[in-house]
Amino acid sequence: MAQKGVQLDQETICCSICLDLLKDPVTIPCGHSYCMDCIKTHFDGEDQKPIYSCPQCRKDFALRPVLLKSTMLAELVEQLKKTRLQAAPAAHCYAGPEDVACDVCSGRKLKAFKSCLQCLASYCEQHLQPHYESPTFKKHKLVEPSKKLQENICSRHGEVMKIFCRTDRQSICYLCSVEEHKGHDTVSAAAERSERQKELEVSQLNIQQRIQDREKDMKLLQQELEAINHSADKAVEDSEKMFTELIRLMQKRSSEVKQQVRSQQETEVRGVKEVEEKLQQEIRELKRKDAELTKISNTEDHNQFLHSYPSLSALSPSTSSIQIRPRRRFDHVTANMSRVRDILQDVLRDTWTDVSLTEVDVLLPAAEPKTRAEFLQYSREIALDPNTAHRQLLLSEVNRKVTYTGQQQSYSDHPDRFTGCFQVLSRESLTGRCYWEVEWSEGGVYVAVSYKNISRAGGSGDCLFGSNNKSWALHCYKCDYTFVYNKVQTAISGPLSSRVGVYLDHSAGILSFYSVSETMTLLHRLQTTFTQPLYAGVCLYFSGDSVEFC
Repeated sequence: MAQKGVQLDQETICCSICLDLLKDPVTIPCGHSYCMDCIKTHFDGEDQKPIYSCPQCRKDFALRPVLLKSTMLAELVEQLKKTRLQAAPAAHCYAGPEDVACDVCSGRKLKAFKSCLQCLASYCEQHLQPHYESPTFKKHKLVEPSKKLQENICSRHGEVMKIFCRTDRQSICYLCSVEEHKGHDTVSAAAERSERQKELEVSQLNIQQRIQDREKDMKLLQQELEAINHSADKAVEDSEKMFTELIRLMQKRSSEVKQQVRSQQETEVRGVKEVEEKLQQEIRELKRKDAELTKISNTEDHNQFLHSYPSLSALSPSTSSIQIRPRRRFDHVTANMSRVRDILQDVLRDTWTDVSLTEVDVLLPAAEPKTRAEFLQYSREIALDPNTAHRQLLLSEVNRKVTYTGQQQSYSDHPDRFTGCFQVLSRESLTGRCYWEVEWSEGGVYVAVSYKNISRAGGSGDCLFGSNNKSWALHCYKCDYTFVYNKVQTAISGPLSSRVGVYLDHSAGILSFYSVSETMTLLHRLQTTFTQPLYAGVCLYFSGDSVEFC
């Protein structure tokens, strides 16, 4: 009922212009009340009219009404404002199951606003006022509402635990300090908190420093990401332009070749037709002569025959004097274009192979594999490139096995072919993390990785794997291993196995060789910097030896 009365009073003392509680309420002669500013603004708008009127009852006034302050309404407004402040709290102010409730409230409890470590109680905002107003509570420690206040009470003595025992690393009360903790290293809880607070601040500073470092790393990572995206977008854009130019050039060249062939065709056809026309003309003349001779030959009158014979016209020169030269054919055009196509295919394939992306290892590079199962996660299928194989090396149909036959194979000429060393390289380049295994026969083999620009001609050190600064090789021979780079040999001990595993982390510059049997044994690990994409390779030096990429 009280609440309903408040609502009625509120409606009664509202301004009908702004529809809010009256502010500086004034009354006009008709008895209606308004906010002073609201009714002034209303009358200011009617200054141009002959009369003034009440906004509510529409009563007219010849003169602008005098505004009289309503003291009673002003008091009612103030009382209503206080009633509003004392109204029942909203539902969200009451404590729920997960909230800390006020220990003083009776009935339905309000949410606690603070907890007192001295009183060991929690208070809502209203019941907390004495802690702010009374000097008695001036030294009390107020904290955020906590359900764990009772944990500050000693379970044995029922006293507040204000002491910390460093010997037993626990909080105690003063009675504990003179009984079971007598003689222990004890300090006040505040002093221990101060010490631990300093340690916490140091840890926090370290954490904040690490956060700053990681944020810098994140910024660098974002910059790297932007650089990668920008570089990739530019590469795609440039490659599209270049391929468009190539296509336009190819189309132009195709049109030129077509035009040249058609022009030559027209010339050759015209020459043939000229000869054909001469032959046809000669045939017609010969037929005419033949008919004339036949007619004379059939003349029975001897005198007439003798008379007509001298009048026969002489024959024109024989066609035997016309040289019919062999005409051009256009098979060579097809052959030339076929060669051009093969060259372009090789160039595009090799160029595409060289287009490699550098792997981004930022902040937390992946750990090296430890088990064979982990290595196999990076396994790569290696296919050998026939265009690089020495002529005495025979490749299998799938180009995964190579055998030194000692006999010349029918390979076509190619600038990438090794001519002196019995070697072969993989078709695809290797970047990022890669792992592969090779199975070798009883003789010997070089298991290698190499840059593509290694020399190919002759049998000098510039070509042999490991004898230059462009290749790294593990020499496997009967019962020992040797690592070779730039002509420097390093003897390696390890279990001999016919299977060798190779792990490459191109961006990290790691190259490792393993002896693979039932277990994996590290033979040699190299840490360097690779400046180009690498290719897998093998070199054989005994006839009959073979190597297979598993």
